[in-house]
Amino acid sequence: MKVLLTHGYFLQEDEREQQIMKPYPPLGILYISSYLEEQEIEHEVFDTTFSSETEWWTYVEEKKPGVIAFYVNLMTKVKIIHLIRKIRSSEGLASTKIVLGGPDITYNEENYLEAGADFLVIGEGEETFTELVQCLKSNDSLEDVNGLTYRQQGEIKRNKPRIRVKEVDFLPLPNRSRFPIEKYLATWKKAHGKSALNVSTQRGCPYTCKWCSTAVYGQSYRRRSPEKVVEELKTLMETYQPDTFWFVDDVFTVSHKWMRGFAEAMKAADLKVQYECITRAERMNEEIIQILKETGCFRVWIGAESGSQKIIDAMDRRVDIDVVRDQLIATRKAGIETGTFIMVGYPGETYDDILKTATYLESALPDQFTITKSYPIKGTSLYDEVESEITKQPDWFSSTDREIDFKREYPDHFYEAAIRYIHNRVKLKRNEIGTIDRMKTKLKVAISHNTMKRIAKSVGK
Repeated sequence: MKVLLTHGYFLQEDEREQQIMKPYPPLGILYISSYLEEQEIEHEVFDTTFSSETEWWTYVEEKKPGVIAFYVNLMTKVKIIHLIRKIRSSEGLASTKIVLGGPDITYNEENYLEAGADFLVIGEGEETFTELVQCLKSNDSLEDVNGLTYRQQGEIKRNKPRIRVKEVDFLPLPNRSRFPIEKYLATWKKAHGKSALNVSTQRGCPYTCKWCSTAVYGQSYRRRSPEKVVEELKTLMETYQPDTFWFVDDVFTVSHKWMRGFAEAMKAADLKVQYECITRAERMNEEIIQILKETGCFRVWIGAESGSQKIIDAMDRRVDIDVVRDQLIATRKAGIETGTFIMVGYPGETYDDILKTATYLESALPDQFTITKSYPIKGTSLYDEVESEITKQPDWFSSTDREIDFKREYPDHFYEAAIRYIHNRVKLKRNEIGTIDRMKTKLKVAISHNTMKRIAKSVGK
């Protein structure tokens, strides 16, 4: 039985990502590939990132895999449903089994099965997918494959949940040899002057932010040893020579003990790297900032989401916004670039909260920040809270959760103005623009501010 691992992200079809041009290989597929190799299960991997749908389809028609396994997330969901339908309409692929895994699967099982999937891997995929392939090859019963959802005699069958991998140190490293890593590095180099690779050191997140999905790894904390991580970094440096690394972990500095061990392991290996990571403000202090700097961190993203403590508390972030500000300032003072994330339109957020967010950013003055309008991902506490107030629920098969909308304090154009207002206030604060641009930016601030005030007054909030 031929087994194919693939995904559905085609860079040439994504105009926005072509402007950003920061592609990374999906590590989930590469972890499963390594695990399959360890279990001596033959398989192929097709990376769609630098390919086209035509090239992908030609490959599939020629190879006629018995199993095609897709990694699915919000970004690729609609495309993968399209590819599933294409497979289902092909006579030559009538016997092909379609397996889906990834963060968007867990809370949308019925819809994905209706879309044409045969099997859904719920949670971590290495053991579940391996056992599934073995059962399909031997025609054994699937009932003992924990973490698997499928149809049985027309009914949805949900097997027992898969127990999470506890000893992640024993998992084989991502099988990067199956992906064109050189293309990723060259793309980064051309667009940004530096190449980058992504690395994972942990699984799960112990925090409770209401808008964040924990569909795959759960609300947990399991981490590879610092020594194992340093071994991987050393191998990647010797094999690919990337300029920088991106640690994909949700909270890189969550364990201070681990950070100390990481610093010791880096020193023992005499390894010099440059990297960026994400963390939380309350898991930062003077010692950790120094460790980050010594181990090569050139940029750290410290989550904020809002400058209003009221909204931070509503999100169940469990952090003091003043601590976030202070740690951003302290990190920059130590010579490490900073970034943060902002969300507008969260339930209960008012005009005054937006002003507080702008003031917070002016005082913290991170080197970079992103702003998104909040949206409810199915399976999160935020989705449960706003489900009864959803005002826009597009066709599931042709849309993503990003397009869901709910009853907010203000109409859409308020938040459009709020995003412009915040961006331009920070731009002014940086004081890095000429006189003419500064005048134009002040005008933009005034216009967006007046728009916000007018709308807020009209709705009485």
